[in-house]
Amino acid sequence: MFGWMGTILRVNLTDGTIKKEPLNKNDACLYLGGRGLGTKIMMDEVDPQVDPLSPENKLIFMTGPLTGTAAACPGRYEVISKAPLTGSIGASNSGGHFGPELKYAGYDGIIFEGKAEKPVYLSINNDEVSLKSAVSLWGKTVFETTDELLKATSEDARVTCIGPAGEKLVKFATVMNDKHRAAGRSGLGAVMGSKNLKAVVVRGTKSIQVANPEEFIKACWDARRKLKAHPVTGTGLGAYGTEILVNILNQSGALPTRNWQESSFEHADETSGETLAAKYLVRNKGCFGCSIGCGRVTRIPDGPFKGFGEGPEYEAGWSLGADCGVRDLAAICKANFICNELGFDPITMGSTIACAMEMYEKGILAKEELGRDLNFGDAEGIVEFTRLTGLREGFGDKMAEGSFRLASMYGHPELSMTVKKQEMPAYDGRGVQGMGLEYATSNRGGCHVRGYLTSPEILGIPQKLDPLVTTDKAMWLKIFQDLTAVVDSANICLFSTFAIGLPEISSMLRTALGWDCTDEEILKIGERIWNLEKLFNLKAGFTKADDRLPDRLLKEQVKKGPAKGKVVELDVMLTEYYALRGWDTEGIPTDEKLKELSL
Repeated sequence: MFGWMGTILRVNLTDGTIKKEPLNKNDACLYLGGRGLGTKIMMDEVDPQVDPLSPENKLIFMTGPLTGTAAACPGRYEVISKAPLTGSIGASNSGGHFGPELKYAGYDGIIFEGKAEKPVYLSINNDEVSLKSAVSLWGKTVFETTDELLKATSEDARVTCIGPAGEKLVKFATVMNDKHRAAGRSGLGAVMGSKNLKAVVVRGTKSIQVANPEEFIKACWDARRKLKAHPVTGTGLGAYGTEILVNILNQSGALPTRNWQESSFEHADETSGETLAAKYLVRNKGCFGCSIGCGRVTRIPDGPFKGFGEGPEYEAGWSLGADCGVRDLAAICKANFICNELGFDPITMGSTIACAMEMYEKGILAKEELGRDLNFGDAEGIVEFTRLTGLREGFGDKMAEGSFRLASMYGHPELSMTVKKQEMPAYDGRGVQGMGLEYATSNRGGCHVRGYLTSPEILGIPQKLDPLVTTDKAMWLKIFQDLTAVVDSANICLFSTFAIGLPEISSMLRTALGWDCTDEEILKIGERIWNLEKLFNLKAGFTKADDRLPDRLLKEQVKKGPAKGKVVELDVMLTEYYALRGWDTEGIPTDEKLKELSL
């Protein structure tokens, strides 16, 4: 096969069997790989009503046809399951080197079924695949687990694993690879923990074949030249990382602050990418085959938050910073280090702490229950509660359920800034209307990387849109959502789309796979994937009522700044969005649309 390796591993953890199955070529053509193919397998094999933490749920690691090739930023892979945090389809994307290594071992993906009696890890060395005891690894951090498995296997291997948060079923636990890369949202690390699966270690030495090597290399280098020449991917992200967005969003009046009670942070610059680079950056870092290098290797040299690690990225820096009213960048870095070490999502973590801070200041939470005061701006508090949550100790045991369940325990779900129980990231929809629509319609709950309209609304890429109006936002979002589904399924980095678009991505796919198809036909694959995810959620029990934002964004006007007086005008955008999608007024795909998409 071209692009794909042609083999899927099926691992039954209950009986310990491992099977090598041929890749379904028809499904690969219809869904590409990664997010799309993983979702197709979930739909075919798992009841959408399943308990996410039961043995009947499945956990799928899936690469794409461009993973590990010479394509632009091809280091991605996807983890797919029903998500514990949301109950929706969960698909989390990660970079680093694990995905390419899995393909070099000869596999497009792994399907995990059932539950092991005791902790295990999967060992892959090309054709040799086996389950081994991970009892001695259980309880160890992500870093400790990775180091021990590399020592036991090969320093050239790659490891993906869970930390204590995944073992303890924290609802937003992550699947971590290469120590610092994360399939980060929706709690898929908890699914891994529920199956007593500690890790996967892989070493591969095979090669990936493409249909037209000469034309493929031309397409790849065309894309790479455009990445190098673009100011965002060529210089900006490498120099300052994604944290460069802090000041940009703050100046736009769209930086959610103090649990979204405000839309700008007076201390934003102290937590910005520029300040991070000046004070704590050791060097930047890229994933496999990456020319952008947005990763941050950081060190806090001294003081109470002394530490070394990676990050924070923008969303993590925001959630632990502005959303909690915290200006101490060292504390933000330290809390982020803990999230990586213990293996859980810093976006949900910071947002849950911010929710608890508001609950405390409003007298809903008592000091006696928390064990201390917890006001906005508490730098020591974000570090302490991050560690408690990852270990499910003290009040952290409640925080480990995420902000929606936490706030609901005390009768105030309205204080949770979530969609479908997942915390919205760092863009206030009142100041960027298209992002408000994206959060509401995202198939995996509050999410910024399922159709990143911040790109045109704030950055002016590929063209500048007025962020405060709703005109054409539904149309733009549909295009971005469909294209992102293609990107996540081909498994290249979403950041590449700052500089390249559908023509360049399609050219790489066509020459790699030997396809004779138009750009529009490839974009149709993305639409098919989006609708399949929607069908899974509908069967899981989601309705139009779940395509909703917190009342704070719909009813509480921004108090000051460029977005003063604005709320998210969701209803008008949602009606238009459903119509453009070919869905009925309840957000259900019509029979005509399903037939058009071969669903």
